[in-house]
Amino acid sequence: MQERMADEAAILELEAWLDSPAGRYLLAWEQAQLDAAVADVFGFHALQLGWAPLQGLRANRMPQRWLALPHGHGAAQLVCDFDDLPFESNSLDLLVLPHTLESAADPHHRLREAYRVLRPEGRLMVLGLNPASLWGLRQRLGGRFLPQSGEFIAYWRLRDWLKLLGLELAEARFGCWRPPLQREAWLARWQAMDRLGATWWPVFGAAYFVHAIKRVHGMRLVGLARPSGARRRAPSVAVSSKASRLRLPAND
Repeated sequence: MQERMADEAAILELEAWLDSPAGRYLLAWEQAQLDAAVADVFGFHALQLGWAPLQGLRANRMPQRWLALPHGHGAAQLVCDFDDLPFESNSLDLLVLPHTLESAADPHHRLREAYRVLRPEGRLMVLGLNPASLWGLRQRLGGRFLPQSGEFIAYWRLRDWLKLLGLELAEARFGCWRPPLQREAWLARWQAMDRLGATWWPVFGAAYFVHAIKRVHGMRLVGLARPSGARRRAPSVAVSSKASRLRLPAND
């Protein structure tokens, strides 16, 4: 009961921060990255883990798209343990992790679980806060700028993890170079930093976006096989506190 109350309090704190000037600034940049990246990703099953205010799959056209949260919440379509996803191995075409690794007790394990549920050639998209930035520095110095401390995961560290798992880096971008300020007028005065930062110090942006592809050695795609029968429909997903495995249909 206490854990659930703590989770709900964290959600309210996060949503309140995302409605602040700095939160809206970060959210707008991240939403733009995902809208552009997921629009042309095709398949059948897409999943976003966490961060309900960010509509990471809204620009995607897959027939099955779910928002998963680790606790009951009005926006959740699936409630599950992020470290033990209720999906069969090699079952998802797209997985979006918006700051999902930062809140993990073992972020590398959570990333391995994401790799497990992705199909070969499936897409993984990760959003994170950059410790090598003014925002990261203020948080480390106890400025309490962000609603939760979490663990900032450096881009270079994440890139090494992806490589070890067999995830090929497709693209990486940094953004949000304005100082960690919480007044709209002050943030507006530093607007030029976004243009200058992208040119002169790109890796010091407050946030990063990473797009990776699951590669399976020895697998060769030779074209679409003709269906031998009627395609099975994916099961509907209901909010549940149980993390039972969802069996998704294989590509026919």
